[in-house]
Order: sequence, then structure tokens, then C-alpha cells
Amino acid sequence: MPSPLPSKIYKETVKVAEQEQLEDFYLLIEKRFSAEQVRAIKEAYQLANESHQGQYRKSGDPYITHPVAVATLTVELNLDHLSVMAALLHDVIEDTAVTREDISSQFGEEVAHLVDGLSKLTHLHFRSKAEAQAANFQKMVLAMADDIRVVLIKLSDRLHNMRTLDAMSPDKRRRIGKETLDIYAPIASRLGITRIKNELEDLGFKALYPARWRVLGAAVKDARNKRRALVEKVESLIASQLKAEHIYTRVSGREKHLYSLYLKMRSKQLSFQEVYDMFAVRIITDTGDNCYRTLGVLHSLYKPIPGHFEDHIAIPKANGYQSLHTVVSIPPGIPAEIQIRTEEMNHFAESGIASRWVHKVNEGGDFTHARTRKWLESLLDMQETSDSSVDFFENVKVDLFPDEIYVFTPKGDILQLPANATSVDFAYAIHSQIGNTCVAAKINRQLAPLNTTLVSGQTVEIITSETGRPSPLWLNFIVTAKARAEIRHYLKNKGTEEAAEFGKRLLNRELSQYNQSMQSLNPERYENVLEEFQYSDIDNMLIDIGLGNRLPKLIAQRLLQKPDQDVTTQEAQVATNPLVIEGSEGKVMSFPRCCMPIPGDKIQGFLSAGKGIVIHRSGCKNAGRLRRRPQQWIPVEWSNEYSGEFQTNIAVELYNKTGVLARVASCISDMGCNIENIAFQGSPGTHSNTNVFTLSVRSRKQLATLIRRLRHIPVVIRVRREL
Repeated sequence: MPSPLPSKIYKETVKVAEQEQLEDFYLLIEKRFSAEQVRAIKEAYQLANESHQGQYRKSGDPYITHPVAVATLTVELNLDHLSVMAALLHDVIEDTAVTREDISSQFGEEVAHLVDGLSKLTHLHFRSKAEAQAANFQKMVLAMADDIRVVLIKLSDRLHNMRTLDAMSPDKRRRIGKETLDIYAPIASRLGITRIKNELEDLGFKALYPARWRVLGAAVKDARNKRRALVEKVESLIASQLKAEHIYTRVSGREKHLYSLYLKMRSKQLSFQEVYDMFAVRIITDTGDNCYRTLGVLHSLYKPIPGHFEDHIAIPKANGYQSLHTVVSIPPGIPAEIQIRTEEMNHFAESGIASRWVHKVNEGGDFTHARTRKWLESLLDMQETSDSSVDFFENVKVDLFPDEIYVFTPKGDILQLPANATSVDFAYAIHSQIGNTCVAAKINRQLAPLNTTLVSGQTVEIITSETGRPSPLWLNFIVTAKARAEIRHYLKNKGTEEAAEFGKRLLNRELSQYNQSMQSLNPERYENVLEEFQYSDIDNMLIDIGLGNRLPKLIAQRLLQKPDQDVTTQEAQVATNPLVIEGSEGKVMSFPRCCMPIPGDKIQGFLSAGKGIVIHRSGCKNAGRLRRRPQQWIPVEWSNEYSGEFQTNIAVELYNKTGVLARVASCISDMGCNIENIAFQGSPGTHSNTNVFTLSVRSRKQLATLIRRLRHIPVVIRVRREL
């Protein structure tokens, strides 16, 4: 907020604060970097300061105070001097006349690359704020995948912006707060930077729900004062007991941060008094072995509460976090969480990937960098299979899961997945091709449906088949972004292939009326038609035909006409040979619910834009309304060897007796038909009711046989096929 002091005094106060901030920054970098590196950082500051002259933040502070604050945070994250320089310059390309080339020539390509990765796409026009946000996020993620320092600087930038958010309007505070909670805090969590993650969450919570933040903060402060003596007593007792066992430790209290406390209360419907781990004890020791020895001493001192032990040392979290977690009962029966870890584990828990930062993440060889590299590679895979930046943005949001499960492959390898993951998610986590061809799964050696939710400790085996293909129904239960992106990508490409193949069949059918085919035509004829209709290639033309967006008759006539000859002067023959339906056309052919045709029915085809061919039963009332567009109707007939299953409805009137529905369902199952849905019709107290079954059948003949068998069941009054 602007200072209430007179303008002259306010400016002098701001100038003093700015100078003090710069002096503190210089002291910090002089302790950390060599004289040559400090000189380069100061040069970067000079350019940033000159470029941002005359620019002010919403708070009224000179704009240069923001990049200096961001650069200070990068030093605290132990990043190199090039990152600090990029932090100082991170807004100059976006907000000043300085270009990427200017930075490259003065400070080198590496600094220019980092600054460019942090700059928004201000030179492009977007249709909406959501699209602009998604495109800028995609740009940052791709730069992050190339150099992890980009996101570490971006997190520092976001943290300082959140610390100074009070100067913004309430609407803008809420929008930025939500974005921080949805994207930036989860990214910090995924990279293991707990210190930044916790502060981003609390500041985002404050911006989004200021009243809840105030109330919960006051409650925590009150509880802290009441429990301080108890926590100190527990810390002292644990420390003395471990000292007696000659185990080096450092014991300290820990308070759950507000947003984490709020999420636990909301997700588990708990009152403030019911949250047992609001205060906890953290024990830091020197070795991994001593972590487990400490656990034994602790459990002999206090009784552990069953079901609340987690070993993240043996099985680290996805971000590399390691620690032992247990909950014990402290007299007089108060549950308390205890965390046990080494100094190194604790340092990593606070700073994550930044604590083990190296020049390029793909040059690192330790466990943490391997995990980070795997996640970054999954982001690149998602980017390749996403249809747009908005789609990619949503996929990454889905991928930033807070909870995890750990399951085993048949070889004993551990695979980390988000909570509620299924066998399909597991298959895609192994490899895209495994996911695309999976047909069944074994969980702990027992066959289980693909939509079964997995739990930690299970062993999962995926069964694949060369004929296996992703199903659109999988999108209803999968949870990982990788699986969702891969399935959508496959279905989109598959639909395109089907449309092209179907368009080819339609066009060849029309050309056959003139004793021609696509193969027999001169390539020049295609060039003229592609230019006329603005198609980039023949495949795009065929896809348009297959989807019903372009009439095959028109394309055929254009291909066959002579130069400068009007198509209306040609004597085009009427196509009389029907299109043969094989049942494998996929999305380019649909069977509407108005008449639900099945093999054996007399049918007719209607070319509908975007849908390909819609197949109606002859005599369908809805089809009759389309007769005014005769050019879009084409004769069709069933192939002698069609494949697949087709839906239809039958109405079965039954006596109101116990078990009648089971007898009907059993008869339907025995005929090899699947029940997709049942709708009940009838009134209470009547002697009968009508049930409309939606069935999957293979042919009209199979349906007729089923109806005959149903009529022989004594409890069945009548059966008829429904439209």
C-alpha cells in the first residue's frame, strides 16, 4: 500500500530501504562467490537498474527492488552466479527495451537462455487469459526441462510476488493466490523444496481465503501457548533418553503450517481440536542406521499408534524426500507425530533439488536428480501428445498429485503412482506401448478389472495383446496425466486414420461410377482440386470426406472434369452400388439412438458434417425429416462378414413376481448378449411392469432368437423391439 507519509519523506524512506537492500545483497554474494563472479553479478544489476528506471511496483517501491529480492532468494537456494544474474535480469526482456541478443552479447548465451525461459510471450496474441497463461506456462516448463534453474528462479520470483501481494486488488490477489496453490506450490513440492512450498501455500491461502486464514492463525497461536510446556517436556525426555543410548541427535519442535492444517481439516472433516499432528517433534541424527535405532528407542518410550508409521527412507517420496514418520501416544493420551531423519535428509527436505544442484540436471547421477529427470521427461512426453498449450497446462495440473502409493512390478521394482491410480495408470507408467495394448491385469496374482484402484504394497502384472487398443471409457477412471494424454492422443490419431481410410472408400465408390479410381487419375488432377479447396495434401482431403465435411460426389466430379469445364455440364452418373458396412469403421460411422440399426435391418446412410455417415433404419421418422437434402444420402448395405456389436432396445413386459428380472437377465446372458442399461416402466400395485433393456447384439438374427426364447419364459407377458 502507498505510504501515508508526505511524498518527499516517503521517497527518502524508500530510497534508504532500497540502498539497505542492495548492501545486504552485496554482502551476501561477496561471502558466497569469487571476486570475478561478484563483478559479473554487479554488472547485471547495473543493467537491470538502468533498464527499470522510472518503473514502480504497485506498492510504490522502485521496480528494481523486486529483481534484487528474487536474486537474494536464489543465493539462499545455493544456485550459481549465472542464476543470480538471470534473476536480476528476469524481467528486462518482457518490460524494457533490452533484448535477448543484448543479454547474450554482454553476459553470455547461458544467462540469455535462462532469462528467455523466464520471459512471458508478450509478442503473441491470445484469444483469452487462460490461453495466454497456458502458453506461458508451457514455455516455462519446456525451458525448465532443458535447465532446472529456470523453475528455481521462477519459484523465487513467485515467492517474492506473493510476499508483496497486499498492494494488489482483492480480485487479483485471489486469482494469483489460486494460481499459486494450483501450480507453483505443487511444483515446489514435486522438487522437494519444502521451505518454499510451505510459504507459497500459506501466502496463497491468505490471498484466496483471508478470513479463514485469520481465524485458523489465531487458533494455532492460542493452542501453541497452551501446549508449549508439554512439547518442551517431550523434547527434553526424548533427547535425554537418546543421549543415554549414545545416539547423536538434535531434537526440535515443528508446527504444521496453516494451509496444510486447513487441508487436513477439510479433507477429513475434522475440527481444529481433532488434528493430532498440529505440533510435532523432529529428531535429526547422523546416520541412516541411527534413524532406525532412534525409532526403536522412541517406541519403547511411547506407545506407537497402529497404522500411522511411514518409512520414507527405504521408499523415498517422488521428490526424493526421506524420513521416518510415526505417531505415538504421549501421556495423558495425546497423539503426536515424530519425524526422524539425518542432517543430509533434513537439508534436502528443506531445499529439495536445489540442495544438490549441479550445472545441468541431466548431468547429475544421484537418486534425487534421477527422479527429477524422470519427471521432466514425462512433462516432455505430455507436451508431445497434448493438442494445445491449454490441454498441456491441464495435464500438468493433474500430474501434480500431493499423495502417492507404491506398488511393485512382478520383478520386484517399486513404482510410485498418485493416490487412486488404476492398473491402466500403472501400465502407462511402465511404457506407452504397454498402456496402449493392455487388456487385463493381475493384482497379487489374481485377475482384476483394469479400473481397479491400486493400494500400496500390491504387485501388479499387466497382460497385453497385439490387438489391444485404448478405450475411451478408460478416461473415466484413470488419474495420471501421462495416461490421459496418451489415450487422447491415440484416440485422436486413430480417428484421423479411420476418417482418411473411410474417405478413400467413399471417393473410390463415386469414381467407380465413371470407371475410374484414385490410382488411375493423373496427379495433376489432384493438384487442381487441392488448390481449389485449399487442402495441404490428399490425406487432409480424404479426412474431410470421411468426416462428412465434403461430399465425395463433388470431389469426384472436380477430379474428373476437364480444365475450365463447369461441372454442371458433365453427365454424372448416379451412384447405384451401395457402400458396404463392415462394422470396423470406428468414429466415422455412427448409429443414432432414434432407430438403433443392427446388421440385418434395411438401412440408409446420411453424410453429416463432422460425424461421417450416420446410419438410419429405413422408415426412421428422424431420417424422413432429412429428405430435403438428397445430395447427402448414399445407399448402404451390411457386409456379409461384418464385425463388432451394436446396441438396440427391447421392451419386456413381466409379471410382478420375485426373481423375474434375474430369469430374464440370465436368458439374455446365455444368448451372448450384454445388458448395457435397464429402464423400468410401471406403477406400484399393478400386476405387471415393462422393462426396457438396452442390449449389445451382433445381428438381427441373434436378436430374433433371443426374443423367441424370452417369450417362452412363463413370467414374460410380451416382448417387442423398441425404437
